[in-house]
Amino acid sequence: MEREKAFELLLKYNKEKYHIQHAVTVEEVMKWYAGELGYDTNYWGVVGLLHDLDFEMYPQEHCVKAVEILKSENYSEDVIHAVCSHGYNVTVDVKPEHEMEKVLYAVDELTGIIFAAAKMRPSKSVSDMELSSLKKKFKDKAFAAGCSRDIIRNGAEMLEWDLDKLLSMTLEAMRATENTVSEQMNSLFHS
Repeated sequence: MEREKAFELLLKYNKEKYHIQHAVTVEEVMKWYAGELGYDTNYWGVVGLLHDLDFEMYPQEHCVKAVEILKSENYSEDVIHAVCSHGYNVTVDVKPEHEMEKVLYAVDELTGIIFAAAKMRPSKSVSDMELSSLKKKFKDKAFAAGCSRDIIRNGAEMLEWDLDKLLSMTLEAMRATENTVSEQMNSLFHS
């Protein structure tokens, strides 16, 4: 799968910097996880990049409109299933089955919490964030209230991981990819 084609499609349906940055962050986190777990980093990355393809323009049809868009662009059924499965029990009945889908389901919301927590730090970075700090933010239901803790917990259960493992691995993934995401966003919005 071509990353360039997927990125062009993302930009066709997403204009807001936050949505694009979230997509790129999830792409990079998914690639990191694929490398750690022994899977195809490009495939996992493209699914991560496209996971919220329809959210900005069609928030009421999230994970539904994506099916139509991805089919029209000749994406395979496995990519469509993977993209849509992160909306399981929220907007669609598409259950995460593959390990990649379970990771996407869990980290989509979690990257939002970590991103928000990083913005509150003096460094504005995840590079110096400790797991204990993330756990405090996670327990504070008022912090990044739009990010569902239940989905994150359910994702950890689907993966048969304890919550600390999911939190620490995702924090590590965001640390490892933070500069790549920043470079991509800078080239897109400052060129």
